[in-house]
Amino acid sequence: MDPLLIDVPQRIDTERLLLRPPQPGDGAALNAAVCESIAELQPWLPWAQKAPTADESELQCRRMHGRFALREDLVVFIFERRSDGSEGALLGGSGLHRIDWAVPRFEIGYWRRSGHGGKGLIVEAVRALNRVAFDRLGARRVEVRMDSHNERSARVAERAGFTFEGVLRQDALDPAGGPRDTRVYARVRGVEEA
Repeated sequence: MDPLLIDVPQRIDTERLLLRPPQPGDGAALNAAVCESIAELQPWLPWAQKAPTADESELQCRRMHGRFALREDLVVFIFERRSDGSEGALLGGSGLHRIDWAVPRFEIGYWRRSGHGGKGLIVEAVRALNRVAFDRLGARRVEVRMDSHNERSARVAERAGFTFEGVLRQDALDPAGGPRDTRVYARVRGVEEA
């Protein structure tokens, strides 16, 4: 089946969160969240090496919106979910990345806005995306990968029920251009997809 024919949820609600794809006009909220969090994001994320301008953030939102529509990269923003179901503050980003529709296989990535750690919000978002991947998109495998030194990210994967599979030695470069080892966690259909 052509991925464009696959119905991907445009909104995912959890107890405390609302996840949805970026939209044109989200640039100001993204810019504020990234600029506020840049020091925490820099060690791990190549795209967070300098604070973006407002226009750069808006362009990024529009690109992510387009790639979502084409089913190339399913980025979602993580918003606080108000009691009436409306979206509150932008708390971070996540999504289903490095998609192989033939398998199907996805990788969940995530980042969190500064000041919102220790509440289990990212674990909640990862669990919701995992359910969508298996229940709605027919995933056989969902992965979470991170720099081997990123202990916080590893704890998110473990709390979300992913199994540690191993370390890929020097498989990537860190944001400074040095060699990076990558931890790989996964859930596999029929074994641990719930």
